[in-house]
Amino acid sequence: MTTRPGIDVAVIMRKVAQNNRWQPFRWELAEVLAHEAAFGATPRRLLQSDTEERWLYPGFRVELFRDDAEGYYLNYTTDAPCWFVLWRMEDEPTIADEPLARPAAVSVSYHDAGRWLDAQEHCEQVPAPTEVVAWMRAFAEEHYVPEPRKRKRPESFRRLEDRFGNPASVSAGKKYGGGENNG
Repeated sequence: MTTRPGIDVAVIMRKVAQNNRWQPFRWELAEVLAHEAAFGATPRRLLQSDTEERWLYPGFRVELFRDDAEGYYLNYTTDAPCWFVLWRMEDEPTIADEPLARPAAVSVSYHDAGRWLDAQEHCEQVPAPTEVVAWMRAFAEEHYVPEPRKRKRPESFRRLEDRFGNPASVSAGKKYGGGENNG
């Protein structure tokens, strides 16, 4: 059995007060950081004030998969490589008096983030530190093989089709109407 390269991380979610009577607060991703033993294994509140709350969610494993090397390549070649975090609101309160925003997954793959967004999930990003970008880059450069570009056939050689996909033809002569001596 082969082990995948991976790192353990913790996620910090932030609840921010807003001046809006319809939505008095909003949740957002605050930070992803390397897991430390002092974090423990259970989520806990780090900060509570009138304007903000911060919650720590430890125990996420970010693994790199060979078949997703292109997703890592797309991430580290951007101007701002980042962590992607999928989070959901709890249906019922579990550790607080009200439902919390709970991270569900952490990744460094553009493909994962795209799938989560396509599924209309909450997916946010925060910048990744340089050592994580270097780790991701080394893995992608070892395993990513770009697909060869296919030669595009010139438009003049394409088969003509009507809007329904049936073969069509083009004629230079007039089919209807008068001849040369209309008058």
